[in-house]
Amino acid sequence: MALRSSGLERKSKASSQIPSSSMADIAFLLLIFFMVTTVFQKDRKRTIEWVEAESSKKIDEKHKDILNVWVERNGDVFINDLPRAMDDVSEVVRPLRLESERLVVSIRSDRDALYRYIDALKNELVAAGALRVVFAAELEQDMTRERR
Repeated sequence: MALRSSGLERKSKASSQIPSSSMADIAFLLLIFFMVTTVFQKDRKRTIEWVEAESSKKIDEKHKDILNVWVERNGDVFINDLPRAMDDVSEVVRPLRLESERLVVSIRSDRDALYRYIDALKNELVAAGALRVVFAAELEQDMTRERR
């Protein structure tokens, strides 16, 4: 004798689709979490007298590709607000240069800094292989240039 089925089949209540009703809520909560926990680094203000320039050009690079090197009046060197010895500059810049091809070194020196400090910094940057070096300056507001 063969067993006959009663005609009732068990249906699975598990759905084969991923529920998407709460995805927007989860994405919004993650967005808020990352906004609250992100820390933005701000440069500390240095009390230096900026060198003045007749003209200047703005650097069109992302903030992460610019390395700020501060040279103070007494020869102290700060790389992104961290004090460094002049002899250590090439050791700090070399790995950053190898990591990013678009690295721009921005030298921000005091107007009264001795040239020997700037020359020593230049030699360290050459030893590190820095290709793009700029000097930051303050644009003279009251300078009147002769028209040609």
